[in-house]
Amino acid sequence: MNETLVQANGLKKYFGDVHAVDDVTLNIRAGEIYGLVGSDGAGKTTTMRMLVGALLPTEGSINVCGYDVLKEVENARSQIGYLSQRFSLYEDLTVLENIRFFAEIRGLSSSEWLPRSMEILEFVGLDKFKDRRAGQLSGGMKQKLGLASALVTRPRLLLLDEPTTGVDPVTRQDFWQLVIKLVSGQEGVSVIISTPYMDEASRCHRIGFMKAGKIIAEDTPSNLRSQLNNRILELRGEPLHELKHISMQDAEIEEVAAFGDKLHLRVKDGTSQNVITRLQKTIESQNAKVTSLRVIPPSLEDIFILLTEFNDE
Repeated sequence: MNETLVQANGLKKYFGDVHAVDDVTLNIRAGEIYGLVGSDGAGKTTTMRMLVGALLPTEGSINVCGYDVLKEVENARSQIGYLSQRFSLYEDLTVLENIRFFAEIRGLSSSEWLPRSMEILEFVGLDKFKDRRAGQLSGGMKQKLGLASALVTRPRLLLLDEPTTGVDPVTRQDFWQLVIKLVSGQEGVSVIISTPYMDEASRCHRIGFMKAGKIIAEDTPSNLRSQLNNRILELRGEPLHELKHISMQDAEIEEVAAFGDKLHLRVKDGTSQNVITRLQKTIESQNAKVTSLRVIPPSLEDIFILLTEFNDE
């Protein structure tokens, strides 16, 4: 499964003086889940829209499944399933009628789309709701219908633009199980998914962190996290704002970030144990309380904070 399905080289997209995408290069292999990860405005959606041929790049080249997107856009699109951020359902149509609409737009006959639609609806868990109007579906069911519509033409590449934004955690989990089944199953679909969620990024085979239109780092989640091995401390105690203030005064602590009811401290390489011993004494001397202070495995959030700082310099 080493075939390269997507080759995008030097992609740039400018809107006047705004460099929405600035020299992005992607190589996506068959059977791979690739995550474009970053906050709003990072350039993820613009990159997706160029890959599917909805936007022309200012500069750069795109090849999808052997087709030059700039010259053979319809051939390239025939290989792509695309679920946009604002997937538009026809709420007065039933689930099955919505899928039929998208299938026939792509040129499928009834003998092709009907058995395929039933197969896909069963796969996403909507087969019992095929006659329900789309407007009566829950948010999670609408996302599954969007996925089913993107899959009806048997694409080799699936582009998912922030597909789980605004849905509950259980629905996010269900959606990701479907994505993993798609990639690992007989269909062997490759997936490019954009997300602002680091827990979702950790499910990808590789991720590209995007900031200000650029990919600032690209690797497997485990390789990225390994950059901060033994350099992240978790501090619990109270009052939290006082613990943060005290920690920021330590010369060997590079960054202090709040993670819910705890703090993550990024320390200089090789200083973890020294910091733990010293900081605990300092906190107690200032009448604050330490519940626990320990080395923990780094998270992708920790890595993203580090990379963002580095690229701001």
